Order: sequence, then structure tokens, then C-alpha cells
Amino acid sequence: MKMKMTSILNFLRRLAGALALGACLLPAVGHAADPNKVLRLAFEAGDDGFDRVRTSSLYSTWVVQGIYEGLLTFDYLADPAMVVPQTAEALPEISNDGKTYTFKIKKGIYFTDDPAFKGKKRELVAQDFAYTLRRYMDPKNRSPDASDIVEKVLGAQAYTSAAMKSGKFDYDAPIPGIEVPDRYTLRIHLVHPDPNFIYTFALTYANAREVIEFYGNDTGSHPVGTGPYMLQQYVPRSKIVLVANPDYRGFIWDFKSTGTDWDNRLVKEMKGKKMPQIGRVEISIIEEDQSRWLAFDSAQLDIIDLADTAAPKVLEKNLLKKDFADRGIRLFRYPEGITFTYFNMKDPVVGGYTKEKIALRRAIAMSYNAKEEIAQVRFGQAMVAQSVIPPGKVGFNPNYRSSIAYDPELAAKLLDHFGYKRGADGWRRNPDGSPLVIKIHSAPNARDKARMEIWKRSLDRIGLRGDYPVSSFADNLKAAYRCELPMWGLGRTGGSPDGLGSLESFYGPLSGSGNLGCYKSDVFDNAYRDAQKMVPGPERDKLMETIQRQLEADTPLALHLWRVRNWVTQPWLKGFKKHQSLYADWMYLDIER
Repeated sequence: MKMKMTSILNFLRRLAGALALGACLLPAVGHAADPNKVLRLAFEAGDDGFDRVRTSSLYSTWVVQGIYEGLLTFDYLADPAMVVPQTAEALPEISNDGKTYTFKIKKGIYFTDDPAFKGKKRELVAQDFAYTLRRYMDPKNRSPDASDIVEKVLGAQAYTSAAMKSGKFDYDAPIPGIEVPDRYTLRIHLVHPDPNFIYTFALTYANAREVIEFYGNDTGSHPVGTGPYMLQQYVPRSKIVLVANPDYRGFIWDFKSTGTDWDNRLVKEMKGKKMPQIGRVEISIIEEDQSRWLAFDSAQLDIIDLADTAAPKVLEKNLLKKDFADRGIRLFRYPEGITFTYFNMKDPVVGGYTKEKIALRRAIAMSYNAKEEIAQVRFGQAMVAQSVIPPGKVGFNPNYRSSIAYDPELAAKLLDHFGYKRGADGWRRNPDGSPLVIKIHSAPNARDKARMEIWKRSLDRIGLRGDYPVSSFADNLKAAYRCELPMWGLGRTGGSPDGLGSLESFYGPLSGSGNLGCYKSDVFDNAYRDAQKMVPGPERDKLMETIQRQLEADTPLALHLWRVRNWVTQPWLKGFKKHQSLYADWMYLDIER
């Protein structure tokens, strides 16, 4: 399953040529943000702090992308997704063997003022990115994205392993794969060519070492970046307020349309404007779907991700109803991500790799009626998922069909065959006769409550007793990182445009961080590593299918849905188009009341 070096190099050169088209999209201009232009939006769950090294939470990343910057970012309109320079002067120089990336960083970019800098103006330099990469390698940070660095950067694995043994990571020790030849040059050496490593530089954001050391474990509440916004107010699980960074260099809105009517309108609205225009972003945490919709309908919010429960009120045949269209409200609709329930493979009840444990998980997965969720919870705004790789990702196969289908009768027979017999009370017991209770965690919102009702009916149907504890999303996430939740339902969206990123949640070395179910399979891990080295195409697609079949064989998850997202915006919000990897799009928007 090795790709020829010439194939990888040709792919990298083609990629660099295509990406270069967007290299000049962000010229520096004077500050343009208007403090009177206030964007109001809502998150449906609380964040997990704003230290991106330590969390991959959607809501945390959303805020992080507005405050921090990477070497690269994504072109706002390009489809398929395309990376362009952000703090780098240009796209990286890639060596002939495809294993070395060299970046030149723009001069004159500064972090926002902070007590950690002791009154000095602090310029962004190459060493900041080198330090950030080391933070991913430090085992104490338990980074969900550690494998992107540890397993790919030359020498990183050895330093991480040494730190795990000694209990301390040496941030000043030289690492062969990370070089800083001068103040503004960063050079990364990889263990092997990786055609998708370019995306890492668009999803890794520069940290200043002084800030991390100054705030310690409270870094997540004190984000300090070089981006267009900075944190003004933070009330965990309640409110987040960002204001425009007065020292941000800015850019001219000059993105190219993909030819769609939506893009053409955006170009007409926004082309030539100095960005960012919006001076203040107010984010409220509103967990209830109905409350978010009422806030938007009464113009208290400028944009919302339309909750599925509100869809029947707003949409008719997947289009805006006339009353809303007449008000100038706009709808942007697209498929995004998957939903699934993972099993904690270390849990004494649902975990383990023996045949009877796999059978139990398989039966649970087969019992869940995803069509009920689509009808009763999602109100038609989803499809039954067939693969972990969702539509819109590189490597998605529309003809792939999961081997685990909804079939409660077969699920019951499977349990009977592997010794999960019903007791006198009607509930099934473990093969050794001990009590069996399936525990599924959820959050305190209407959607999760409805989902737990479906789970209860599903488990009741096959004779399994269920327990359904409720905690906040943030608390559940923290417990999941510690491998303490037996089962928990999640969604996966965004991130890398490559479908291989959708499989990362089950990669063994990420157990207890990005791999919340602590799944470990040598077959999966080895195939995943092979796929990382391959150019996207038929050969890699075939391997990715093999990887997904291994997931189905071990059943570390119950796959549910491919979601459909419906974003609705007020008529005064201009420039909006939801990007699959850019959450914080505020710097590309304008408000014209």
C-alpha cells in the first residue's frame, strides 16, 4: 500500500500550483472594523476553553479561529477547499523528496497586548510556531490532534516517548524535524511524504510561550493571538464577547466566485471592502432550540444554525417559506458531518474485544432506529449515514453501504447466541449471569432528551435495560477525555477537507484525547498510517473502505446520521457562506442595517 515517490511529488507540485492561485487574496490594509457593527449569534452548547492544543471542541475552535492565526488558512469561497497564506508570506517551499516544508513568515505581525508581555510589543516569529508544535507533542497536554505532529514530524515520537517516561517535556531540546534557521523562517521535516500535511498548517495556530507560561492551566480562559478579534468578556457556558483587534493588519475582500448564484451575490456585496467590518461579536450560549429560534425570529440574533425542531416552521420542501423570504431572510443549506454514539472500549460493560463484547455492541448499534431520529428529532433534516466519511469530503464513496443496518430482530438473536439471556424480570443479563445495564450519557437539551427516548425504546425492544445520565456538554467532554463515559452521542464536522480526518477519531494513539472511545486496533492503525502516506485517489479510496470495514467489524461506534445544516441569516448580514473548515467567518462578513 505504498505510493511511489514520484506520484506523491507530482501530487504535491500540482497541489502547490493550484493553491498558489489564492496566495495573494489577503493584502494588508488599514483597520476598518466599526465598533457599532455588532454581530450577535448563539452556540447551542458551552465551549471547552480556548486552548486549541488541548481541545477539538467545535465551539472552542469557533472562537479560537477568530483570535489566533495559522501559517495558512482556507480560501473563503473555493470549492473544493483550498489553502492560502495567512501569516506566511506564501505557500511553503516543498523539497524534492516531499518531506521538507519551508515557510517564510510575514514581518510586522504582532500579538495583542497582554500582561504576559510585560508592556513590550510582541512580534509573531517562527519560534512561536515551533513552540506550538512542541505543545502538541507534550503528553501532559493530551492534545486530540497530537498524532498529526507526533507521528509525522521527524524525531517527534522519540521526544514524546521520552517525556512520557520522565514526566517532563523539554521545550528547549532540539528536535530534528523542527528548525528555525532565522527569526522569520520555519522548516519542518517529515518522517515520510504526506500529501495532506499541508492542511495541518491551516489548523494549527501560533501560541506565544510567554502567555502559556504566564497563565498555566488557565490558558484556555486567556487566549492571546494575532488575529482579527480578541476576547473582551468570557462567562463560561453563558456569554462570550469578542472585539476587533485594533492592531490587526486587515485585508481586502477579493475572493473569487465558484460560479454559483450564492457566490456571485456575495462577490457583488463584498468585493473591495476593507476587512474586518464587524467591530464586535457577541455569542450567547442558548441550549434550547426553541429559545434560539425565537431570539432570531425577534431579530435578537443575526444568524443561527436552524435547529431541526424549527425546520417545519421555517422550511417548506427544503426552501424558506414565503413569509420569511419576504422579510429578506436568507437560507444556506448544505450536508455536513456525521452523528454517532461511541462505545468506550475500556468500559467493563460495553468495552473489550472478545466476541461476546463485540456482539453486544453490534446488537446495540443494530437496535437504534435512526429513521425515528430523522423524523422525530431532526424533522427530516438528515439522512441515514452509511459511512464515517460524510458527503463533501475527499474520499467519500456514495455507493458505500454499512454492514450494520437497523435490524432489532437480528440484534435480539445475536444477543441470544452469545449468552445474553433474559432473566425473570425480562431484562437480559451478562453471559456470566450478572446484571447488565447499558449507560448512555447526554446533555440537558430537548434534542438529547428526544434521542434518549429513542434509545430507550430501541434497547427495550431487544431486552436491554438502559440508564441515561444527563450532564452539560462541557462536563461530558471532560469526562470523555478521561475515558469515563461508557457511551456518548456526538457529531463530527469540519476540520480537514480530507475524508481521512473523519477516521482520526478512532486512531489508537489518540486514545483519551481525540479518540474518546479509546479504540485500539493494530489493523486499523496500520492501515490508517498507510493511508496517510498516499495521494488521494482510487488506491487510497480502496484502503479507506478497508479501514471502515474494520471499524464495523470491531464496532467501536453506532453510526447514525449524515446531517443537513440550514443556516438562516437576517437581511442586513452580508457576505455569509458557511465553510466546512472555517467556523469563525466573522472577519469575512458585514452588517448593513
